[in-house]
Amino acid sequence: MTDDAPELRASDADRERVAEILRDALAEGRLDMEEFEERLEATYRARTYGELTPITRDLPAAPPVSLTKPAVPSGSWASRIVGGEGTSSWAVAVMSGFQRKGRWTVPRRFNSFAFWGGGEIDLREANFADGEVVINCIAIMGGMSVIVPPGVEVVMRGIGVMGGFDEREHDMSPDPGAPRVVVTGFAFWGGVEVAHKVTRAERRRLKEERRQDRLDRQSARHELHAARHHQRREDRTRRRHDDH
Repeated sequence: MTDDAPELRASDADRERVAEILRDALAEGRLDMEEFEERLEATYRARTYGELTPITRDLPAAPPVSLTKPAVPSGSWASRIVGGEGTSSWAVAVMSGFQRKGRWTVPRRFNSFAFWGGGEIDLREANFADGEVVINCIAIMGGMSVIVPPGVEVVMRGIGVMGGFDEREHDMSPDPGAPRVVVTGFAFWGGVEVAHKVTRAERRRLKEERRQDRLDRQSARHELHAARHHQRREDRTRRRHDDH
């Protein structure tokens, strides 16, 4: 393992490499069964390199994990701050509603107005014309919702009169390189709400990750049971050999 970036998420392949080192150490007598079981459980619980590193630190031949930086994936923040102009720069709802969602480019300043109506400005799949964008919301006897993906820094600067500006579940640790979204404007007998939400695809990915985590834990328990059975069988064979 490496100490260069302990906060990075470990993969299933990383955990399997550590488990293989532990099996070799058990076979060579470097670990007893109790130590092996404890470390194997910790291996399958580990989620980052920082959690995996101590498990094999005192064992020989622990192969390092390569942390060479990969090419920037298409869904990273660097690929979503595209520069240029926005897809649209304003939206209006008068006794009606509007939506800006899906794949679109947020301009440096987006102006929106709602009177006896409402609007939704969804940035979860959007690109950004700049590293900082301003969403200006005027809500008169109406409401607006600004939806941002997790990891985006949000700054609230709006004024509410018999209304309000509200950010739910403020993200205290924005991602490095993520855009900054400044929500400003005025609400009178209305409200502007900012919510941090993941996309449906991300929810499916997280659900699959939790399912895989449960399978990993079940596999780890089965492996521990098999290792205990193997050790007991070896102990019985050794005792019979000693008796003779």
